[in-house]
Amino acid sequence: MAPGTFSHPNSSSSSFILVGVPTLEAFPICLGILFCSAYVLALVGNSMVLLVIVLDESLRDPLHCFLAMLAAIDVLMVTSIVPKLLGVFWLNSNQIAHTACSVQMFFVHSTTSEESGVLLAMAFDRFVAICHPLRYRMILNRETIARICLAIVVRALLVMVPLTGMVTNLPYCRSLVVPHSYCEHMAVTSLACADPSPSRLYSVSMSSLIVGTDIAFIAVSYGMILRAVLGKESCRRAFSTCGCHICVLMLYYIPGMVSIYMQQFSRGVSVRAQVLLADLYLIVPPMLNPLIYSMRTRRIRKAMLNVLFPRKAHACHGGQ
Repeated sequence: MAPGTFSHPNSSSSSFILVGVPTLEAFPICLGILFCSAYVLALVGNSMVLLVIVLDESLRDPLHCFLAMLAAIDVLMVTSIVPKLLGVFWLNSNQIAHTACSVQMFFVHSTTSEESGVLLAMAFDRFVAICHPLRYRMILNRETIARICLAIVVRALLVMVPLTGMVTNLPYCRSLVVPHSYCEHMAVTSLACADPSPSRLYSVSMSSLIVGTDIAFIAVSYGMILRAVLGKESCRRAFSTCGCHICVLMLYYIPGMVSIYMQQFSRGVSVRAQVLLADLYLIVPPMLNPLIYSMRTRRIRKAMLNVLFPRKAHACHGGQ
C-alpha cells in the first residue's frame, strides 16, 4: 500500500474516528460542560489580556509584549482542540479527515513549543529587568523583541514540519479509531501499519531537547536573579514580580512532561488517565494563565478595571 493511503476492512472512509475519553464515553454531557467551561474561561481571559495590552499604551514594555504573545498562543492552542472535542461529546461528530487531523496535530504540538519559548523569553526579560535595569530598554528594544518572537515561531515550525511529514507518510490500513480526544501524535501513529518508531523517537527527542534547553536557560536566569537580589532590599519586590511567572512555569512544564513521557513509556497507566492528562495539560494552563497574571500583576489588573469599568475608574482617579 502506498504511503499516506487508507483502507479499512469495513469502510472506504479515509477519516479517523476520535473516541473522546476512553471508558468515559457514557458521560458526554458532563465532560462537554467541563471542557466548554474551561474553553470559555480561556477565551475570555486571554482575549481580555490581549485587549488591555492593545488599548493601554502604558503596557508597551517587553514583558507585556511577551504576555500578549502568550495569550495569543493560548487561544490558538485551546481552539485547535476544544471545538472538535465538543463536537465529539455533544454532536457525535467523531470523524476527522486525514488532512484536518494533520493540521490539528501541527497546531497542537507547535503551540506547545511556542509557549515554552515565550516562557523562556519572559524569564530572560525578568533577568534583564532585575539584573541590568539601566540597560533594560537598550537590550530589549523593539527590534530585539521582534527577533525573539520570530525565533520562537520559526523554531516551532522547524520542529513540526518534519514530524508532520513523517506522520502523514505513514500507511494506515488497520482500524482508524484514535483512542484519544484529539489527533495526538502517539495515538495516531499507533494505528499505522508501518513501524512508527522513527516519528515517535523524533517527537520525544525534540520535545525533551526543547523543554530541557528552555528549562535550563530559565533556571540559569532565575539563579542569576537570586544571586543579584539576595540580602538586598529589592529581594521581596523581585520575588513578587517573578512569582506569577514561576507559577505559570510549574503549571505548564510539570504536567506537560509527565504527559509526554507517560504516553511513550508508561504502559501500566490506563489510556483514560493518559488522555485526561493530555487534555488538561493543553486546556488548564491557558485557562489559568490570565487569572494568575491579572491577580498578581497590578498594572494588568488596573488596566482591566479601566476597560471594564471606565466611568468608575475615571471617578476614582478624579477623586484622588
